[in-house]
Amino acid sequence: MTMMEFFGCGMIAFGPPLAMFVFTVARDPLRIIVFVASAFFWLLALLLSAGWWKAVVPLRDTLAFGLIFSVIFQEAFRLLFYLLIKKAEEGLLKVWQVEADSSTMSLVTNKGLMAYVAGFGYGAISGAFSLVNVLAEMTGPGTVGIYGQSRDFFITSAFLTLCFVLLHTFWGIIYFDGFRKRRYYQPAAVLVSHLLVSCLTLLNQQDSPAYGASLIPAYLILVIMVIWSFFLVGGSLRNIKSCLSAQQRGYSL
Repeated sequence: MTMMEFFGCGMIAFGPPLAMFVFTVARDPLRIIVFVASAFFWLLALLLSAGWWKAVVPLRDTLAFGLIFSVIFQEAFRLLFYLLIKKAEEGLLKVWQVEADSSTMSLVTNKGLMAYVAGFGYGAISGAFSLVNVLAEMTGPGTVGIYGQSRDFFITSAFLTLCFVLLHTFWGIIYFDGFRKRRYYQPAAVLVSHLLVSCLTLLNQQDSPAYGASLIPAYLILVIMVIWSFFLVGGSLRNIKSCLSAQQRGYSL
């Protein structure tokens, strides 16, 4: 039973991100480099958050304190990574001119693609660190709920992890687009929504955890970010209609 729970929750949290990586990142070495570099910047933010939490002794036991500053540090390092990528674009263009590599050209010219890969790297490493210890506990020998605790802890953790992986991906698109076009309300909206979703998870620390009160709003925010990102990268209702009509013609064949 514990192994079924382990694989089930693991696939909920990491199944869609794994498919995204295989089909959108793994085929291009340059995308893998951006993906890993973005994950490294998230690790730097985590390191700084840990150092800050260790330094401020009086508030060390206050979870909200560490959470808020962790979010701020993550968004600050997202900005640093954007600035690094912006500096590296000239070099990537030179590589394309020498090698005439279409994949390099697509990553450089398609700003939305670059932001997607960077945000995905941020989200993937965030999800891994969020759930790896929980997954280790799922293997047994016992399981949550034996002594009256909520049995929804593991499944909620898996769905929240998936939500944060996807949120980081679309936050990256909105964040990069905001700085590139100087629409600074977009990075501000990313910071506020990141703080909101993260603070909602504090409801799960109560004696009677309100899992639904954190999970449902988090996914509603995810839907908003997906729609916003879709239109930022050039999507439109006409694209959706043409896609659906093409699928219908394919089925009719």
